[in-house]
Amino acid sequence: MRKRLGIISLFVVLFIAFITIWNYSYYQGQEEAYIPIKKSNVIPTIPTEAGVFKRSEHALDYTNMPVDFEHQRTLETYYDNRAYHGAPPSIPHPVNEHQSLGANDCLKCHENGGFVEKYKAYTPVTPHPELVNCRQCHVTQKSKTLFKAGNFAKVHAPKVGNNNALITSPPVIPHQTQLRENCLACHAGPSAPKEIRVSHPERVNCRQCHVPNTKELTEIKAFIREQ
Repeated sequence: MRKRLGIISLFVVLFIAFITIWNYSYYQGQEEAYIPIKKSNVIPTIPTEAGVFKRSEHALDYTNMPVDFEHQRTLETYYDNRAYHGAPPSIPHPVNEHQSLGANDCLKCHENGGFVEKYKAYTPVTPHPELVNCRQCHVTQKSKTLFKAGNFAKVHAPKVGNNNALITSPPVIPHQTQLRENCLACHAGPSAPKEIRVSHPERVNCRQCHVPNTKELTEIKAFIREQ
């Protein structure tokens, strides 16, 4: 009887030892195969050009519009109207303080562009006509009451025509595309600066040939008022 109990006890001890060693070996193997995931605040995003497709019905109109070379816009005036590269352009003309806040007043001139006889200038086309609260981002250029002159250094804008991968390859897109999804707004028609005016606006699918630069793009969501 004692002999049987001894054999049974031996098997029980061996079985418990097997379970313990197998369990240890299993979790040890999991730790070796574990790859820690590094958390990153940068969320890569694929640039969209939804705006250019929405407004593509004007592509042929831009192609056929005559250009008044005497009054055409230039990149110099384009950047002079911005506090820094990438900033929303300021409003260079007088505005009615009671207008353009949630209404479509600005879109009367800036939805499709055109020549304004009063200012002897072409009207820039907004790439985001759906955002009708224009003065939330665009401020008047000059003020005689609230602001004073500062000594901020002007940021030099990138040069045009030096970002091609090859001599004959299409130039890359050197800027963020969010809020600029409609490429035609700045690159087509007589209101576009002459240096960046595209010769083929009818090819609406711009990113089929023009790719963003190597900078990682991050999604800039719509501004939301914090409660």
